[in-house]
Amino acid sequence: MKVLTIPVTPFMQNCRVIACESTGKAAIVDPGGDADKIIAVVKQHNLDVDLVLLTHGHLDHVGVSEALAKQFNVDIVGPHIDDTFWLDGLPMQAQMFGFAPHDSFLPHHWLNEGDVVELGELRLQVRHCPGHTPGHVVFYEPASATVLVGDVLFKGSVGRTDFPKGDASQLKHAIKTKLFTLDDETRVLSGHGEDTTIGYEKRNNPFMSGRFG
Repeated sequence: MKVLTIPVTPFMQNCRVIACESTGKAAIVDPGGDADKIIAVVKQHNLDVDLVLLTHGHLDHVGVSEALAKQFNVDIVGPHIDDTFWLDGLPMQAQMFGFAPHDSFLPHHWLNEGDVVELGELRLQVRHCPGHTPGHVVFYEPASATVLVGDVLFKGSVGRTDFPKGDASQLKHAIKTKLFTLDDETRVLSGHGEDTTIGYEKRNNPFMSGRFG
């Protein structure tokens, strides 16, 4: 699996373009902003965009989803339906986070625990990981031992839970049961900051060891 990372928005959100190296089929994961920048990367690598994938409904992860879906004539897929209120509230989010005005939208397809998203020869396993938001999902690609976690887990930290319907205990439970059950070598691609691994976070993440939070 090819992974291209494009930091977008003033929040430096890691939009990821993932692609099946055999077929060139690609998905744009969490396009929070800077559509022109994302389109340029897709064209530079001659990729065939098949999907826009969303981990959760925060504006810095979804801001140009509709623009890219129209640009490439593809569907928006995810997150879980429990994030409906975040997507309905995009106009409010724009004011809250200091973004330009933004209309609400809903995806073409919601995702559930156990779903599999096909992308060329890739099979992305969907795991529902609530806590940062109630409808947050992650995408695990077993062939490359890679998991795209949005804002669930970061290098040395975890997602915020002080937003509406956030839940710290729910988040930690999701990390322990849906992420820390993966092999230690699994690469973790977070929505902000550096990449990490499951093993590193098991050993060093203070929020999961009980030292913080």
